Parts: sequence; structure tokens; C-alpha cells
Amino acid sequence: MTTVSSEADSARTKFSVILQVNGRGWQLRLDSRVTLLDALREHLHLTGTKKGCDHGQCGACTVLINGRRINSCLTLAVMHEGDDVVTTEGLGSPGALHPVQAAFVEHDGFQCGYCTPGQICSAVGMLAEAKAGWPSHVTADVASRDIALTDAEIRERMSGNICRCGAYPNIVAAIRDVTEGAGR
Repeated sequence: MTTVSSEADSARTKFSVILQVNGRGWQLRLDSRVTLLDALREHLHLTGTKKGCDHGQCGACTVLINGRRINSCLTLAVMHEGDDVVTTEGLGSPGALHPVQAAFVEHDGFQCGYCTPGQICSAVGMLAEAKAGWPSHVTADVASRDIALTDAEIRERMSGNICRCGAYPNIVAAIRDVTEGAGR
């Protein structure tokens, strides 16, 4: 009987993958079962994306993949070779915040801050969805391409992101501020 060492087993399940994260290419050798969340946090040390529930229920791990929001805990890193991955670190910088980041600061759209990176990435993705005319469950006229981002519309579209501190009114105010500033 031949015994295969754990190192050999590990080498067989690892894949070389090139991830484009925040405009930069990263070559990684990862186990095929590593989630995108764990690749970002543990391998690339981009810790802005948070591990909340690790089951896709809280939204703390939300990132943008090719401009669309996704729970990074529910997808494997090897599935995203060639995709454009943007985390909260890639949206802006301390000296040049993204408009959504600036609005969250201005409206105190965070309390403990744990959910904030996911909330911000989700808000950026949600605003792009609304701009593209994608209706939600509360959109009054689903045939209209001009989506009015009312408070109810924003709350529905952000419902996949949980804030345990309850900063929801401030989050909605921050997003409204961005939409009104954009002339929506």
C-alpha cells in the first residue's frame, strides 16, 4: 500500500490562478476550495472585506466582480480568473474617497464599522444596477428604465447587507445623498 503525504495531496488540489484585484494582477497558488473571501483576506491581506456569517446571509463580504456585487464567501477564487475584482480598498483612497465612501463618512453611515466595507461595495453595485434600469421587488413600474431611488427602493436593494448596530437610516441617507448629487 502506498501512502501519499499530505503535501502531495495538497499539491494536487492547488491551482495557479491570476486574480485582478483593485486594478492589480496577483498570481496565487490556491487550493481549489478556497473562497474568494479567504483569498482576499488570507492570501492577499486585503482585510477590508469582512467575514461575517460565512454563509452569504449578512453581506459583510460583498465585493464587486466586473461591476456587479457578490458575496465573496459564496464563490471560489479559482472561478474568478480574468474577472475584475474590486474591494473596498480599491474604491478610493484616504485622500480621494469614492463618493459613496465620502457620503458614509458625512452621514455617519457606520457605527462599529464591521459591515461598512460590504455596505459600501453593495451600495456602489446597487447604484449601477438602478442606473442600468434593473427593477427590484418594490419598483413601481418594472418596465421603466428610469428607477426612482426612494427610501423604500434603497432599503429593498440593500436588504442583503445587515448592520447589527442599526445604522440603516444613516446608510439610506448616505446613498440618497449620492443619488441626489448625481442628478438622479
